[in-house]
Amino acid sequence: MVDVVFVDDDADVRDANEQALDLQGVVVRACAGASEALSHLTPDFPGVLVTDVRMAEMDGLTLFRHVRRLDPDIPVILITGHGDIEMAVGAMREGAYDFLSKPYAPERLLAAIRHGVAQRRLVLENRRLRAQAGPPDAAALLMGNAPAMVRIRELLRQVADADVDVLVHGETGSGKEVVAQVLHQLSHRRTGAFVAINCGALPESVIESELFGHEPGAFTGAQKRRVGRIEHAHGGTLFLDEIESMSPAMQVRLLRVLETRQVSPLGTNEHRAVDIRVVAATKADLGAAGMRARFRPDLYYRLNVVTVELPPLRERREDIPLLFAHFAARSAQRFNCAVPAVDPAFWRHLMRHDWPGNVRELAHVADRYVLGVQAPAADVHADGEPGSLPERIDRYEAELIRAALVDHGGEVKGTLAALGLPRKTFYDKLRRHGIDRKLYLRPGAADDDAPAEGDG
Repeated sequence: MVDVVFVDDDADVRDANEQALDLQGVVVRACAGASEALSHLTPDFPGVLVTDVRMAEMDGLTLFRHVRRLDPDIPVILITGHGDIEMAVGAMREGAYDFLSKPYAPERLLAAIRHGVAQRRLVLENRRLRAQAGPPDAAALLMGNAPAMVRIRELLRQVADADVDVLVHGETGSGKEVVAQVLHQLSHRRTGAFVAINCGALPESVIESELFGHEPGAFTGAQKRRVGRIEHAHGGTLFLDEIESMSPAMQVRLLRVLETRQVSPLGTNEHRAVDIRVVAATKADLGAAGMRARFRPDLYYRLNVVTVELPPLRERREDIPLLFAHFAARSAQRFNCAVPAVDPAFWRHLMRHDWPGNVRELAHVADRYVLGVQAPAADVHADGEPGSLPERIDRYEAELIRAALVDHGGEVKGTLAALGLPRKTFYDKLRRHGIDRKLYLRPGAADDDAPAEGDG
């Protein structure tokens, strides 16, 4: 699988870059001109286009615009001379992925390519999921290889079509609404509405009208009929977030709806049937003795048919590299910029932080890092790190290995080249540090875990 189509009409430049990238495990298709390059580019091309700007047959900017029409999500890196920088900046505004000014360091080109390839593969994987016959595998939204996340995805697939109400318990930012969306998308209700209500954000004076709706004249100011959120979710899914903050009076009315599957809007005695699945989310333990005075036990037991316990991010740290890489690639696409290289000190910060805001906090950190406004130096210096010198060296080595695995999506060949290690030494270090390489494999990627000739 080609990672890079490299275009330059100077044979010496082509050969030098092809050899340098090949030594780093990058598969290159070198082309002498734009026409040749276009013959290798398709909407499912999995890599990056790198092109010189000044070429005789067709210049790089024209080639870039051809590629934009073919597929605007193919990352294009422009190689420019000093006088072309202003033009290259303009091309980035049009959607170019990055540009490098001559002379450029090989490491800079390699980093831009690797980030571009990672982003491209995420784009293609998302397209593949959307294009599948039937519903997409929405459970893939709950990313992670930690055992708890694997079990949660399997549970959601099992109960998605069972039409049982679900209670989701987890800390703030752990992904409770994502669980509700996954259940909705995996179920036969996916064509219906997904209606989300934050019970803690609605004032007590309006929550009854919001949930149940009202008829004209039901109260002062009610001039026309309003369909409540529960009725609007008919045929779909009703997501009630922070349900622990719902008042006792509203709990009674909600319990009645769950038992009868009927709703009575304010201002009428009419009962309207509703076909809904309810997913309720809470950060509190509703079954605890201390919650009995605030939350009705009968409502708790009615909701607690199936419970999903979401682990906090600090309890599944092995998923942090995968999640950060995903969020950073998504941020780069949204902000139209490249993902900066992540140094070991920052990886150390990511792996040791307690993440009180969980996955949501990690996503915001990725946004700031890609934008260049994250300033981690103050809290990631390791000078005061406890332990002996050999222990610190071991930790640093493990962080470098994890960072290389993230950069190369768990692929052995590229990781070995980046670390400059023989295969046997590499696997010895994985065992010593307790690193599972397969956790870093990108979705759908082939595993190149095969012994190379001469490895010992």
